[in-house]
Formats: sequence, C-alpha cells, structure tokens
Amino acid sequence: MRTGAAAGHTGYFHEAAVYRSDREFLDIAVPFLRDGVAAGEPTLVALGGPHADLVRRATAGDREISYLTSDLYARPAAAIAEYRRILTRLAEQGAQQVRILGELASSAFGATWDWWARYESAINHAYAEFPLWSICAYGTPATPPAVLADVRRTHPRTAGPNGEHTSNDTYLDPATYLAEPRVVTADPLLRRTPVWTLVDPTPAAVRSAVRSVVPHGLTWAGAKLGGFMVAVSEGVTNAIRHGRGPVRVRLWISSHRLVLTVTDQGAGPEDPYAGLLPLPDADPGGLGLWLSHQLCDHVAMDRDATGYTLRLTAGDPDADR
Repeated sequence: MRTGAAAGHTGYFHEAAVYRSDREFLDIAVPFLRDGVAAGEPTLVALGGPHADLVRRATAGDREISYLTSDLYARPAAAIAEYRRILTRLAEQGAQQVRILGELASSAFGATWDWWARYESAINHAYAEFPLWSICAYGTPATPPAVLADVRRTHPRTAGPNGEHTSNDTYLDPATYLAEPRVVTADPLLRRTPVWTLVDPTPAAVRSAVRSVVPHGLTWAGAKLGGFMVAVSEGVTNAIRHGRGPVRVRLWISSHRLVLTVTDQGAGPEDPYAGLLPLPDADPGGLGLWLSHQLCDHVAMDRDATGYTLRLTAGDPDADR
C-alpha cells in the first residue's frame, strides 16, 4: 500500500525539492524519512557527507534509515544500474513502497550537467515499474538557474518545506525531453589544435594512436586508461556500423584529461535512452554506448549540421574552465 503524497499512485513518484537553506532542506527531508520508517517502508538516503550528517543528527541516528555510499552518483548509467538492482531486490522482498532521498554533488552542475539532466529525465522511465517515491534535493545557493530549469522539466512534481506537493507545469515526459537538441557544454581544450586527426580509422588504429601519445607521467590516467580504450573502441565501431562516413576521430590531451571525439555524418542513435540504459535484448556488441557511459568521466553526444559527435573524456571534465 502506498502512503503519503504517493498514496494511490502506481509506479514511480518522482519529486524535486528546491530548498534555500539547511532548515528548509530538513523541513522536507525529515518528515519524508520519518513517515517512511513509521510505515515500515524501506527508507534510503543518498547524500554527500555534510547533508548526510545533518540528516543523521535530525533523525537521531534512526537505524531504520539506510545510507547509501557517497560514490553512487559517480556516473549516471552506473547509478541507474545500481538503483535498479536495489529496487528489484526490495520489490522481490515485498516492499509496497520504497522512499529515497538523494542529492547530486554540486560538481554535477558544471561540465557534466548534460548527462545528469538526461539521467533525471530517463529515470522516470527506468524506475517506472517500481513502487518508488524519491525526492531529489537541489539547493538554490549552489544550483545555477539553468540547472533548476532542467530540474523542473525532468521532475513531474516538487516537494516543499511546508508539506506541499505540486505538479510542475514545465515537466516533459522523458521521450520528449531526451529527443530535444541537447546543449552540450563546450570544452575549452577543444579550442586547441588536436594532437592528431584520423579519417576512417579502424578501432585498433585509434587505440594504437592513443597509446602512442599518452604521456606516462599522467597520474590521473593510470587505472582509467584501460576503460577509456574500451569506450574509444566502441565509439569508433558504432560510427562505422551505424553512422555514415567519413568518420573523423580527434584527440586532445592536457595535464588533467584526455578528450576524444568521434564524428560521422549520420544522425546518431535513435533510442532516447542511449547510453543510460542498455538496449533491450542487446547482444554484447550492442552495449557499447552504455558501457562507455560507465567507463568515462564524461560522455557527451551532440548533433549539428556537420553530423553526430560522440565526445569521450577521461580525467577531470571541469578542469581549465
């Protein structure tokens, strides 16, 4: 049986909480969590350290509230996969409703907001089968106005500090929102001349070209380079198989990151959830973009008059901005 504002609702009840102070944040968070515990519902918190500590103190360390790891929101596709595992397990255990209070780190509002905006929209579809009520918290001091506009377009409802729950007039269903042209934040590194440009290369040739120029002294690259190479291979393979030639691959390097772009003359993937959710019944060869979203520190997809560009980043996407 569903409780609270989600009573009578079927599937995912997705709300945003736009707060102006810690007091307003707690006025929304604490009743939401305490009511979940009182109803015997699995009640989960996914907050960064300071806010998690704030909630613990305000709820007197209630042991019925479960705290998820702070790295859950490292990458959107990985977050969706992990939440689906959690929700599947709880539903199989008989949960009639699950409550989750979550908040992205403020770093998500910079260079990588485009994929987090896609995440906030896509989860309306990704979690639709579960009896989930979640509140996504956004503090106005740290959240840019353009991000808040996206928040209202990706969340069907808003929860307020006085117990109010209102519909968002600007909300768009995910298929519509995700099909819109997405503004991808420009990377200043790409204003420089690329290290190299390859035209119609094989995936193996691109991997070899990356290895030939990546300096050994880049400490951030170490453990990430192997995953980045998988993403590069998948990106080039997809452009060859599903795009239209010529395929151009470019690489940029700074002391903070690697950025590689793959451009073809096609329209890009038709699936609005591409990269965030695996294609239904896809074989391993059809999971490339989804894997890339879990192996890179940022993946951006852009369409313009010149075609479709996939941009893969390993390292800090916000550096040098």
